[in-house]
Amino acid sequence: MLKTDYELAVECCLLAGKLMMESGAETYRAEDTMDRMALSQQLTQSQSFVTPTGILFSGKNNLPTRLVRVNNRTTDLEKIALVNAVSRKLASNEMSLEEAYIELKRIDEDHKMYAFWIRIAAAAVASGAFLWLFGAPLIDVPHAMFAGGIGYAVANLLEEKTRVKFFAEFFAALIISMIAMLSIRYGYGVEIDKIIIGSVMPLVPGLLITNAVRDLMAGHFMSGLSKGAEAFLTAFAIGAGVAFILSL
Repeated sequence: MLKTDYELAVECCLLAGKLMMESGAETYRAEDTMDRMALSQQLTQSQSFVTPTGILFSGKNNLPTRLVRVNNRTTDLEKIALVNAVSRKLASNEMSLEEAYIELKRIDEDHKMYAFWIRIAAAAVASGAFLWLFGAPLIDVPHAMFAGGIGYAVANLLEEKTRVKFFAEFFAALIISMIAMLSIRYGYGVEIDKIIIGSVMPLVPGLLITNAVRDLMAGHFMSGLSKGAEAFLTAFAIGAGVAFILSL
């Protein structure tokens, strides 16, 4: 393989791994995808080391190792599926290396999440559904939907402005609890605990906890522990925001 071909193969593998980690994929899944893509380009000595904040990759032992940072992490299962589709086509020779790289760049640049208002509406609906699931009276559903939508919006806007996720989660939970308390105080709501629990569910790091456990079970202890710590701090921030209002 020519050096230019090698560099393109490494770039392609790193971009695939970066997109997957930014979208909420498990560590072992990102490493497996990168290794399969490298093997399809005859890089039989490839080594990959993936963490939630960075990826190390080497195609051959006698050539330099490359590093790429993972700065932003969110949940985008569709992007993971698109990257997996590209890797499968590359491994089965249905797509050339150049075509795979171009397609990955297109996924990185063109793939967008749903509009912000749609995500807020989805968070509101999820909050109302969880409240109903927990057995609360139907009269509390509108309050949970309102609080859940506002809390989700606040969490996203603050995280975008401050770049501190835990600070954003704390204030979102604080506002949710305040809305729930006011709804009870003025006689509109019935069960404040159910309203709060249903409203904070869109903020709960469920996927992060699942990925942490799966990484630990797969032997990726560094990634599993770091994701578990992030999930714990997020849950602590939500709990602290709720406790602060309830203690007033």
